[in-house]
Amino acid sequence: MKKVWFLVLFAALFVACSSDNGGGDNGSDNVDPAPVSFERGAMLENWADNIIIPSYESFTAELSALKAAFETFKTDSNEANLTALRASWLSAYKTWQHVSLFEIGPAETVGLRLNVNIYPVDAEKIDGFVQSGSYDLTLSSNRDAKGFPALDYLINGLGENDTAIVSKFSTTEKDGLISYIDVVLNDMETLITQVISQWKAGYRDTFVNNDGASSTASVDRFVNDFILYYEKYLRAGKMGIPLGVFSGEVLPRNVEAYYKADVSNELFLEGLAGVQNFFNGNHFQKASSGESLASYLEALNTLKGGEDLAELINGQLNAARTRVEALGSFRSEIENNAPPTNMLKAYDEVQRAVPLLKVDMVSAMNISIDFVDADGD
Repeated sequence: MKKVWFLVLFAALFVACSSDNGGGDNGSDNVDPAPVSFERGAMLENWADNIIIPSYESFTAELSALKAAFETFKTDSNEANLTALRASWLSAYKTWQHVSLFEIGPAETVGLRLNVNIYPVDAEKIDGFVQSGSYDLTLSSNRDAKGFPALDYLINGLGENDTAIVSKFSTTEKDGLISYIDVVLNDMETLITQVISQWKAGYRDTFVNNDGASSTASVDRFVNDFILYYEKYLRAGKMGIPLGVFSGEVLPRNVEAYYKADVSNELFLEGLAGVQNFFNGNHFQKASSGESLASYLEALNTLKGGEDLAELINGQLNAARTRVEALGSFRSEIENNAPPTNMLKAYDEVQRAVPLLKVDMVSAMNISIDFVDADGD
């Protein structure tokens, strides 16, 4: 009889233990969530075919248009052609903001971001190169004298007004200036051509097929790169460093596009749009979308404090955008306000997205962060 009771008790305990599958619910209120079914490969295909490669193609076209505008200015260096050249420069610079976050594979190999957009620019170095005619822009030590920031100085910073700038191109300096701008543009074009060619020649398939869940898989690696871009290059580079958040003193010369003083916030907003569009899987310059980090979180039913995490992230990015849109140019905010309170408040909104991405999102996806934020926050 004791054996019968023992068997009954054992069976009851077994049933009780079996009903708790230990699967967790990612913060949801469900007791027994359905198994998650999400194809990382489909997300990688969307990233590669509908976002990354089209972004590179658009940037390549913008660079071609910029070179054409410079050829016109080179032939006839007047104020109207300078204005057209600036417009083409700004258009390409805005498109760059949608490309800069893709520093993986071929872009990482050639150091695309480091060669195209390191600022503040070293104007004295450029002046020396123009005067001597002797320089090698392939050297890493010359990254602060090339790319978009160098062009910013050369078409916006050579004089106090357009007349003074144009006059530089009608003196003995003209040949040196023209030659230097040519080299800068050709360098940028060579780099982006290498990157897009390698994506189309085989890296696209390598990227998409590496769809596993490990530190070396494409999703894990790119999520790290994506968060690094947001934290270091968008949040810190475009706002935090010029604001003096990490140094204790404002550094207005460290704003992006310092010499074209009224566009730094525009460039930031383009970068923020690039981040949010990528998060949501929006196809580049199209109304359609596909699998994304947002849909991945939704498949995982990820909640934070009872709220959908993907919606929280989008809400915070929207809040950051609203704050920045209310600002003047970053340079004017920093130079004309002591302290630049409104810009600091906007920075705080940008910062609030960092833990949502770097802690909550990666935790839900079981992705480890493989970089250390030197800013310590």
